[in-house]
Amino acid sequence: MNKRTPMADYLMMIAGSFIMGFAIKNIYDPAGLVTGGVSGVAIIAKDIAGIPLWCTNTVLNIPLFFASLKMKGWRFLKRTFVATAALSVSLYMIPELSLIPEEDMLLVALFGGLISGVGTGLVFMAQSTTGGTDMLAALIQKKLPHYSISQIMQVLDALVVVIGAAVFGIRPALYALIAIYGLARVSDGMIEGLKFSKAVFIISERGQEIAGAIMEEMARGVTGLSATGMYSKEEKQMIYCVVSKKEISQLKELVRRFDKRAFVTVSDAREVLGEGFIEY
Repeated sequence: MNKRTPMADYLMMIAGSFIMGFAIKNIYDPAGLVTGGVSGVAIIAKDIAGIPLWCTNTVLNIPLFFASLKMKGWRFLKRTFVATAALSVSLYMIPELSLIPEEDMLLVALFGGLISGVGTGLVFMAQSTTGGTDMLAALIQKKLPHYSISQIMQVLDALVVVIGAAVFGIRPALYALIAIYGLARVSDGMIEGLKFSKAVFIISERGQEIAGAIMEEMARGVTGLSATGMYSKEEKQMIYCVVSKKEISQLKELVRRFDKRAFVTVSDAREVLGEGFIEY
């Protein structure tokens, strides 16, 4: 796969930020769905004090950015600065549209999670973030090094959701959890890839025959690993191979044909790079 240019990364993060801004302004805000982060605080501030979304997002991120700049340096934060600025601009520029009925909270949560997940995924793929709780968590982690940044972020986002529940009620907060789950699933899928495969380990006394059949009948590569049975103390050979999801039934049937007592372990391979899968 070709390496993206820095310009492509910046275009990707700006596009992702605008998609996130669209979801925040036209899906989450009208329904009072607070999904955490600075954007959630912005929705709460707009409901309580009428402050525009873009204004709260900008005002809260400026001190966080300068504090993080001192700690991390410009080289580390320049992409975050661009994405954060793009999100604030999108919240200012994007017109307010009535796309989904506010009373249909399930549709709001599902489509909000889907659209914001796509935007978040694009920003993350460009090796950036939109600031907010990411930067605040990094600052807090300096004082509490025994907690990870992701753990601190979870606590911060949970606090924002709880405050949102106090302002908008428990019902929107529960639907917000659906949106958060959808956002995470979509963004993770974009980052890790959707072409899941299966990694298979096979322990059998007829390993040579099984390996030969896999290579000949399925045209898949096989790796032999030396293993020792800890109970029997016998030397064994373990076969390792990766196949597509649709090939796993064929592989299990092939193993069964040679050795019905073979020990087979199948697990998910979230992303496979190399010949026969995703080419470099």
